[in-house]
Amino acid sequence: MPATPDYLALQSLTVLVPVYNEEESLRQFVVEMNKFLEQTPVATTVLFVNDGSTDGSLTILREICRHDTRYEFISLSQNRGLSTAIKAGVDHCRTTLLGYIDSDIQTSPLDFLKFFEFFPEFDMVNGIRAKRQDTLVKKLSSKVANTVRRTLINDGIQDTGCPLKILKIEYARRLPLFHGMHRFLGALVQLQGGRVKQIPVQHFPRFAGTAKYNLWNRAWKPLVDTFGFRWIRSRWKNYEIGEQQRGAGAPGSRA
Repeated sequence: MPATPDYLALQSLTVLVPVYNEEESLRQFVVEMNKFLEQTPVATTVLFVNDGSTDGSLTILREICRHDTRYEFISLSQNRGLSTAIKAGVDHCRTTLLGYIDSDIQTSPLDFLKFFEFFPEFDMVNGIRAKRQDTLVKKLSSKVANTVRRTLINDGIQDTGCPLKILKIEYARRLPLFHGMHRFLGALVQLQGGRVKQIPVQHFPRFAGTAKYNLWNRAWKPLVDTFGFRWIRSRWKNYEIGEQQRGAGAPGSRA
């Protein structure tokens, strides 16, 4: 059942934007994000996570957030990688929904508008990049990595590398931090018993700068991480609260 206006009125969204040396694209990214912010039916905050950039990205983020209260940032003391940047963003999220998009403008924030209709029926919506505008090497390596991952863990996620996702915060909070975690967001939601919807989204050539991944990042390392995920999955545990009673003076209890 599609989300109702009443349901959306009760929701809030934080869009995580990991940043590592993206000074050439950040200002244009804000231009594109503002188009979404002007149309979103959900109260939205954009949270940049600066992952130890060594260029002028942090200076630009300070400027953006100083002039527009819809934007915030946190900055890691040193580069820790995409999985850590995402987890840091989750830990600082104060909303009911968590979104994720890259700052290279290869996907459009406007496509987030299509995602809302699948909540609350689904617990995560994951984009599928249609007509990818990437180099042949990048497309082939991603295709191989996605095929190997699906074969080994059978999660059914067609495009785990698509940087356009929204998930319920209760599922995001339970994401374990490990190297390569960002490659398994859909599978980790499923591991918690959640439902994942996949829909096509637009894809564009990179606006500026250079990609931070190469053939090594996209082939060998994902394979190693997939075996790590299989180990985690074999030991994963879920639980449900059957009954609860709080003392009269406990935080959150009614007087």
